[in-house]
Amino acid sequence: MTNPTGSLTNHTSPTHRTGTTAATVTGLMSDIAHLGTDPIRGGYTRPVYSTAELDLRSWFIDQATQRGLAVETDRNGAIWAWWDTPGKDRANALVTGSHLDSVPGGGPFDGPLGVASALVAVDILKARGTNPTRPLAVVVFPEEEGSRFGVACLGSRLMTGAIDPDKARNLRDPDGNTFADIAKANGLDPRYVGRDEELLGNIGAFVELHVEQGRGLIDLNQPIAIASSILGHGRWKLSINGQGNHAGTTLMADRHDPMVAASRTVVAIRDTARKQPQARATVGRLQPVPGGTNVIASRVDFWLDVRHPDDAITAAVVEAIHAQAQLIAAEEGCTVTLSEESLSPTVHFDPGLQKQLQLALPEAPILDTGAGHDAGVLSPYVQTAMVFVRNPSGISHSPEEHVVDEDAEIGAQALADALASLLD
Repeated sequence: MTNPTGSLTNHTSPTHRTGTTAATVTGLMSDIAHLGTDPIRGGYTRPVYSTAELDLRSWFIDQATQRGLAVETDRNGAIWAWWDTPGKDRANALVTGSHLDSVPGGGPFDGPLGVASALVAVDILKARGTNPTRPLAVVVFPEEEGSRFGVACLGSRLMTGAIDPDKARNLRDPDGNTFADIAKANGLDPRYVGRDEELLGNIGAFVELHVEQGRGLIDLNQPIAIASSILGHGRWKLSINGQGNHAGTTLMADRHDPMVAASRTVVAIRDTARKQPQARATVGRLQPVPGGTNVIASRVDFWLDVRHPDDAITAAVVEAIHAQAQLIAAEEGCTVTLSEESLSPTVHFDPGLQKQLQLALPEAPILDTGAGHDAGVLSPYVQTAMVFVRNPSGISHSPEEHVVDEDAEIGAQALADALASLLD
């Protein structure tokens, strides 16, 4: 981890892979299939710095060191595994990788598929006798899902300066722990989190492989695709304040129940989004305070996710939702506040890099996506691109997310081909 000056900390291992045989993505994914299983929700729950996510980090460090890669953890908690070029510094590095954390009850492929595929791509390149003309790194970004501290892509946002370090340090998880406290407990010095000019300046290009989170490849009957753009999206917190009271003694006519107002608002959110073509609006988390079965809540907090290809329309949808929430809250004798937690504008991936990937992967179609990724956060600062692997269920952020073995291996081969074209 980082030392007290906030610089990189090296990880070493006496074990090194000496052969040139590539592992399989399926095999690597099987190695971690037992980590973070959720017996209640199903699927996997791997929030950042949980036992499961820390075990995944250790697995990655071991796999990277077996391949002779130089492993370091940066000041913001991202792990970097470097295939260095002898006699050269790390300027203009080619970077690939993804994340290991998950949403609550998520599928096995969202994040780890990109990490496992990157490791296999390194094996493939080494088996081909590749001698990189520029440094190559595999990175694992922390808290991509935002499932613990509420801000998606927190690690890449910190590295790029897309989030204020003080705001990040004061983020709290559901148990009330601050990000600063959890970071410190896991070997980081929270004083030094934030934009990393040197590391960011060394990245020449970032190519992220990810499971597709939709039906695009199913409908096209293709195993992989190249990303064109990411829909603009953001997260907002709504808090409806009412009057907490006794469920048995308070007549219905005397209530100022924020749960009723919140329920009506959730329906209004759906109806508002339906009026705008291509808009998506979701409430996936709702928290009553104090949360007793026989208690009328005094406050209900819930979180809103809104996405649309046009950032102006995203803003208009949120504004319309806020207006509806204020009207509903007033009708129920309550008040409402809305605060922005994160906002990512629509991302159009670098056209030059996209063209290079098209030359390397001529049969891959071009798709946009409604899901956010670290590649999107990095895109204003470095050249970025993405490769998607088919998900035959079309479902993600759910235990039903899936990738067949053959497609997983095709994806790793495609990633290796893409990286090789950029290493020439």
